[in-house]
Amino acid sequence: MSDLQTVELGPIAHGGHCVARIDGRVVFVRHGIPGEQARVRVTDDSKPRFWWGEVVQVIEPSPDRVTPPCPIAGRCGGCDFQHVSLARQRRLKAEVVEEQLHRLAGIDRDVVVEQVPGDDEGLDWRTRMRYLVRDGKIGLRAWRSDDLVELPEGGCRIAHPDGPVDLGNYASGDGDLQVTIADGTCTVLGPDGQVLEGSEIVIQHVRGRKYQVRADGFWQVHPGAAGVLTEAVLEGLKPRATERALDLYCGVGLFAGALVDEGCRVTGIEASRSAIELAKLNVPQAKFFATRMEKAGSRLPKKTDLVVLDPPRTGAGAQVVKRLAQLDARAIAYVACDPAALARDLATFAKCGYRLDALQAFDLFPMTHHVECVAILHADA
Repeated sequence: MSDLQTVELGPIAHGGHCVARIDGRVVFVRHGIPGEQARVRVTDDSKPRFWWGEVVQVIEPSPDRVTPPCPIAGRCGGCDFQHVSLARQRRLKAEVVEEQLHRLAGIDRDVVVEQVPGDDEGLDWRTRMRYLVRDGKIGLRAWRSDDLVELPEGGCRIAHPDGPVDLGNYASGDGDLQVTIADGTCTVLGPDGQVLEGSEIVIQHVRGRKYQVRADGFWQVHPGAAGVLTEAVLEGLKPRATERALDLYCGVGLFAGALVDEGCRVTGIEASRSAIELAKLNVPQAKFFATRMEKAGSRLPKKTDLVVLDPPRTGAGAQVVKRLAQLDARAIAYVACDPAALARDLATFAKCGYRLDALQAFDLFPMTHHVECVAILHADA
């Protein structure tokens, strides 16, 4: 789209890009590492305030630059950080969380992004994959595009190895092909959601409890994620027997099950009716309601002791946060997959009298810019 420009790459930004400047204009650059000098091509100049770009040639590489384990890294839209050592990936993610907390919530806090135990290479972890089938070819979507990038020999490097040996067996029709790996099983769903292999309902085990989940429903994609997040929530809340607890955006009841096992009286709320039906089977000791949080109204108690909040990537939003702050909870655990949304909601909580006491960040999405956080909030004294 433009001639190449030689730039020094600045700090990492939310979304996995380095910030650079060309003729005074901010350019968000892919495939770089802060501090590198590189030749950059502008790929999108449609915005008046900032552009997008990509590294074409590294002139002065960072000592943390490595050879990507996948030959299509940088072409497909999935892995932003395969060119970065795992240790530096986690430092970059920590910097993003710190910057978002400072800029959007006025919170200054040192953050460490923790490795999931046993995940030493950052590969072979993604248990839910969505492939694109087109004209008999199978691949992944390109970044910010619906273009097909064909899979390399050996397949996607972050996909869980228990997937199908030959995806070509399922390439008869165009569209999305979803592969779901659960505890010891593999399910393949075709473009119309039809089950091509396995079962529509899969089983996941966490802390000795069994959870039924739709193969196309929500569940954490790293095999260690559900356990790590549950332990972080319980450690932060320190639930006591007979306490009242809310599991909001509860999905199939992951945190509800853990809180019930600690002796709490739990109510779960989730917009997906199919997820709620499974939650009722997974955690029969709890009460569940299918409704959007913005319309929960009478489903929420007047008071509660504990809240677990696990909203979608966009966050809970000011309306929901203000309503929750009225419940007089002694502790709130906020599970967040987007640091900007988390920071915005923490700012609202602060205005409503809740302070951030603890924060853990986990590398549940190695080789990508994504990071998961668990924030623990308590009411101001």
